[in-house]
Amino acid sequence: MIQLSELVLASHNAGKLKELQAMLGAAVKVRSIGEFSAVEPEETGLSFIENAILKARHAARVSGLPALADDSGLAVDFLGGAPGIYSARYADGRGDAANNAKLLEVLNDVPDAQRGAQFVCCLALVRHAEDPLPIICEGLWYGHILHAARGEHGFGYDPLFWVAERDCSSAELAPTEKNQLSHRARAMALLKQRLGLA
Repeated sequence: MIQLSELVLASHNAGKLKELQAMLGAAVKVRSIGEFSAVEPEETGLSFIENAILKARHAARVSGLPALADDSGLAVDFLGGAPGIYSARYADGRGDAANNAKLLEVLNDVPDAQRGAQFVCCLALVRHAEDPLPIICEGLWYGHILHAARGEHGFGYDPLFWVAERDCSSAELAPTEKNQLSHRARAMALLKQRLGLA
């Protein structure tokens, strides 16, 4: 079991830092990659796992600390897993609203029964930049893609992601409830088990 008191998160996103710090608790201090470098590594992997490992190794290299990276996105069954690793830049980097509009357009005539999807979160933890045995934890959150956006919470594809067990979209969930159900929460629960923090 890896003993950690401090790690660097391979993200400049303050919200993600706060969320992961809350999930890990006081036993592990989470620092931002922004303290060490403004450079983002090129995500050249073809999968969530490959990109998470690339980002974790980069963060460990520039910080000298163990590093945790998260690669997440939406995989739509009808689209063969797209937008997948390109979820954040699906509409050529024009933001969440453009991504959602493009997804609705692509799925315009697709019936409900074929609109299955899952949010994917892959976490990669490395003890150092050349760690031959990264810890990989994956979380999946199954749902369906709606025909129109619903809800005001969340970000990304949340307004289009129907959560059947709650009878609402992800963007209609309270943030605390989303953080118990989400793909990231599921991946973090596995990581905490692996680190003996659960």
